[in-house]
Amino acid sequence: MFEALKPQPQDKILQLIGMYRDDPRADKIDLGVGVYKDATGLTPVMRAVKAAEKKLWEQEKTKTYTGLAGEPDYHAAMASLILGPTYDASRLAAAATPGGTGAIRQAMELIRLASPNATVWLSNPTWPNHPSIITYLGMKSAEYRYFDAETRAVDFEGMRADLGRVAAGDVVLLHGCCHNPTGANLNLTQWAEVADILTARGAIPMIDLAYQGFGDGLDADAAGTRLIAARMPEVLIAASCSKNFGIYRERTGILMALSSPAQKVVTQGTLAFLNRQNYSFPPDHGARLVTMIVNDPALRADWQAELEEVRLNMLSLREQLAAELRRLTGSDRFGFIAQHRGMFSRLGATPEQVERLRTEHGIYMVGDSRLNIAGLNATTVPILAAAIVKTGI
Repeated sequence: MFEALKPQPQDKILQLIGMYRDDPRADKIDLGVGVYKDATGLTPVMRAVKAAEKKLWEQEKTKTYTGLAGEPDYHAAMASLILGPTYDASRLAAAATPGGTGAIRQAMELIRLASPNATVWLSNPTWPNHPSIITYLGMKSAEYRYFDAETRAVDFEGMRADLGRVAAGDVVLLHGCCHNPTGANLNLTQWAEVADILTARGAIPMIDLAYQGFGDGLDADAAGTRLIAARMPEVLIAASCSKNFGIYRERTGILMALSSPAQKVVTQGTLAFLNRQNYSFPPDHGARLVTMIVNDPALRADWQAELEEVRLNMLSLREQLAAELRRLTGSDRFGFIAQHRGMFSRLGATPEQVERLRTEHGIYMVGDSRLNIAGLNATTVPILAAAIVKTGI
């Protein structure tokens, strides 16, 4: 049987990790992997997470299975975080998942089960796992314009025109904030217009919210998602706790499905059924930590304070890099870096220029020139800026 297997294409980011690891240069810089790092290059365990783990260690009495869809307290904690404390629980069905990727996979399984002929519309560009999962499942997909390569801003006119072609029953995947890979976000006026278009077309929005709190703050980053949830009858939300709680390896995510109160019971049962088919019971450790932090005022206050430090650090690095490039080039053509939000920006370099950054300067980034701002620090920003100028980007 196994002789029939064919080699699969290597994940470009994982390939980049290996190349960076094998590079002997002491001054190499990793801007490829989408993981937050502090000024020392460490991805720290957040204070509130450590405190919650200590409490859990002292209080936990069993390691038996959780529910098929995870714990209701976790669903409620995440819903309040994402949708706001006054969310309508009568519309909410939810399932805990192994990370945000697990939530996206389960969302696609749900779409395929409910509407096998639906087309899933993806932004161009988008996170590579989106089309990969859709293709693997044999689903139909299409693209809508999102990013203007010249201005490095949202191509909203192109986006609006393309969404005007979406068919009734199709699913439109939107990035809730901190767009990956571009860092260019919709403003709230644009979110409202997207909601109007999708409502008129009879389409279903699906929001991937992987970076809440990394852009403009917890509530600001959820504003677009909350607007869509309030105005549309059916919404899918795939959320991750990897970044904003720093619990990457705990694989903590959630899939939420908003529908009518009458449909909620069937939807909830279907989410539990899909979990059973895929991995049965979801992991609980990270979900329980998140629940404890969100529901404990002291832990939540400390978590939000540290998350704000993380956000402001990335914003400071963006501003420093944009200022240094302005100084070196005498122009503001890299000003978009300070305007983008989250971990990523797309620099606008060619694959050949990205390769030169790696070979000549030891600077690693994805081939489409997506760079992880959180991979920088105050010392490496001038090094990157000088390399960008020398490479002619």
